[in-house]
Amino acid sequence: MSSMSVWLRLAAVGMLIAMIPHAAAAKPAGAGAARLTARADGIEARRGALLMRVTALTDAVLRVRIARNGTLPEDASWAVARESRLRSVPVRRTADGFATAGLRVHLGPDLRLRVEDEGGRTIVADDAEPIRFDGRGFILRKFLPRAEHIFGLGDKTGPLDRRGGTFVDWNTDAYAFTRATDPLYKSIPFFIGVGGPGGSYGILLDNSWRGWFDFGHRDPEVTSFGAPDGPIDYYILAGPSTAEVVRRYTDLTGKAPLAPLWSLGYQQSRYSYMSAEEVRTLAERLRRERMPTDVVWLDIDFQDRNRPFTVDRKAFPDLKGLAGDLGRQGIRLVAITDLHVARAPGQGYAPYDSGLAGNRFVHNPDGSVYVGKVWPGDSVFPDFTDAGARAWWGGLFRPLVDAGIAGIWNDMNEPSVFETPNLTMPLDAVHRIAGDDFAPRAARHAEVHNIYGMENNRATYEGLRALSPDERAFVMTRASYAGGQRYAVTWTGDNGSTWDHLALSIHQLINLGLSGFSYAAADVGGYTGGPSPELMTRWFEIAAFTPVFRDHSAKGTPRAEPWVDGPEQLAIRRRFVEQRYRLLPYLYALADQNARTGDPIMRPVFYDYPAALATPCDQSMAFTLGKALLIAPPPKPESPQAYEICLPAGGWYDLWTGRAVTGGAGTAPFDIVRETPRLDRLPVYVRAGTILPSQPLVQSTGEVPKGPLTLDIYPGEDCGGTIYLDDGHSMAFQRGAYLRQRVTCRLVAPGRLEIELAPSKGSFVPWWHEISVRVHGWAGPAAVSSGRATVASDFDAPANLLHFELPAMAAGGRIVIG
Repeated sequence: MSSMSVWLRLAAVGMLIAMIPHAAAAKPAGAGAARLTARADGIEARRGALLMRVTALTDAVLRVRIARNGTLPEDASWAVARESRLRSVPVRRTADGFATAGLRVHLGPDLRLRVEDEGGRTIVADDAEPIRFDGRGFILRKFLPRAEHIFGLGDKTGPLDRRGGTFVDWNTDAYAFTRATDPLYKSIPFFIGVGGPGGSYGILLDNSWRGWFDFGHRDPEVTSFGAPDGPIDYYILAGPSTAEVVRRYTDLTGKAPLAPLWSLGYQQSRYSYMSAEEVRTLAERLRRERMPTDVVWLDIDFQDRNRPFTVDRKAFPDLKGLAGDLGRQGIRLVAITDLHVARAPGQGYAPYDSGLAGNRFVHNPDGSVYVGKVWPGDSVFPDFTDAGARAWWGGLFRPLVDAGIAGIWNDMNEPSVFETPNLTMPLDAVHRIAGDDFAPRAARHAEVHNIYGMENNRATYEGLRALSPDERAFVMTRASYAGGQRYAVTWTGDNGSTWDHLALSIHQLINLGLSGFSYAAADVGGYTGGPSPELMTRWFEIAAFTPVFRDHSAKGTPRAEPWVDGPEQLAIRRRFVEQRYRLLPYLYALADQNARTGDPIMRPVFYDYPAALATPCDQSMAFTLGKALLIAPPPKPESPQAYEICLPAGGWYDLWTGRAVTGGAGTAPFDIVRETPRLDRLPVYVRAGTILPSQPLVQSTGEVPKGPLTLDIYPGEDCGGTIYLDDGHSMAFQRGAYLRQRVTCRLVAPGRLEIELAPSKGSFVPWWHEISVRVHGWAGPAAVSSGRATVASDFDAPANLLHFELPAMAAGGRIVIG
């Protein structure tokens, strides 16, 4: 949904470069040589009135703060928690800086900062004139090595690699955006440099104003970034691997909480399903077509006159009964709640009446309540930077929670406002900042805009958690800021039904994962327009291997349910959805890993295989799901042209056939596979050395699988896998009610394989009682034993597959083959 007209979108794009300060107009920072003062945790420098402080939060994370007038602003942040900001490690003083256990920090008399690893290799270094001021704004400049690639910034458009681009952070309702549209819905001022001499590093600019980034666009050897106002406060996160950078970034800004298992299932949506009868018919069709499904979404037409926290009782006379009926079919309801509140005095509309009485809304400079037009008409906007307003907002969800609504969809929270030249509220609108570690004060919307959506999500998330303390809260958002992964999953907004948007969605989801948002989706098939049958089917295939899988489309567009293009297309789409459900044990283990480490669920290939950064193949559409699965769609998805896939060294198997992949003469360290696109096939490969858990097919995550848990073993180096399970919805896993078990294998001699199941951790009792083990790439029949017991096995010679079953081994144990 959006109000942005075509000409406004084009105007916004055209202003992109114009709003970035020109270095020639900016003034250098101070004069003369800087005076350095050692600190227990770093160093301070003064140059004229300017103060620069560099401190070590950990041995691999630095914080840099700069004050032009010599006094640092309050130490507060929306992105980084106080306990993270106040961390420190002792450092060793050097002649021009300090050293930690992993870094060497040099600060020159001209305030040029250089960070090296222990071997003296440069990780990141300032360029000439590293700090410049432009009125109240600032510009920071870093040297950009020729071999360096840039990733992150959330779901910005353009290529996966940000190098050569210029980007603005200003949350914008970008309806029907294109590959060239910027800014978009989110502002995540964090990027990762990959490929430089000192390995990967990350920089988080913790400034909520309208910031900008230039990665070699104006000067091919300079990364520059800045903002028109606000603090100069940024963090440098050293690797050397990209994975270590991402883990440290999520250590700093927070991990995404473990999502409910049902949110990993297939989800069906449209703007809008107009009545309870239509929703019931939809659910019945999904079950009749044997399309595994866990969620149906309700867009704004389920509400009374588009007013949040209301229900159209004519179209949805019994919302609780509807949720209960669908729940018995294993389908949950997620309902939209936009953040604008209808201005409806004297009409008995409780959100407006209670909000006005409690002074919960954003104001104009003259003290009146700000009013803007959105879907309900004249609307007011909660003041989410006020802890009291957040608590009030969270309590409004009680009726929806009581009705059985499983999750909340926060849309339009850039915030989007209709009939305004800037597509949002005025920059001088007044917010109250109260709570957290900020000093209470008033703030202009220019400062709050980019964090407004995140604080809306926070209010929703915390409200749901307070209303149902033992249930995991599920919130979906369009707008957010750095650290917003703590409160909500996200999606890429109002995309289009084009092949280019399919390709773009992969880049967006990968960069979101690198920016902390592991749970992310793109509207399958495209929100605007209407996909061709072939486009919709290919999108289904790829989306089956992405973190969140939602089919969503707009009013006035062709229907986009899985069956609309006939039985042949439906059969292909269903087959890929079924594969996702079989792989849920693997996917859920990745979700658990993400909650503990921050590792993305969907990753660029180079995340676990760094050599892939220099692949000779066109890998622009390739990605991995965890470390084990490599998905390789056609780089030109609409073309029937054959293409090459570069598989990192170490060996791979075809997921569909189970056979080892024999590549051509590749360029080390790659094996090259040649693929001719077919609509009914998506190349997916399994890393040799993977133990891949899977389950029998179910129609929803609420259905208990019938049969054993399957472990597919693909022998190779570093062989292993993880099994994870809990009840899928409650917080009991935090009290130990989970099962986590590590499984490894080792080829101890030709024809002899040992499989080790470690004792399981946690107290949760899983649904399976047996495990089915399938060893791929095996040469012939073999004896199998577990402890002193002989285990019956069978061998499939054409498939080179050895198979056997045995009781579940929660206590651990060893299996010997051969």
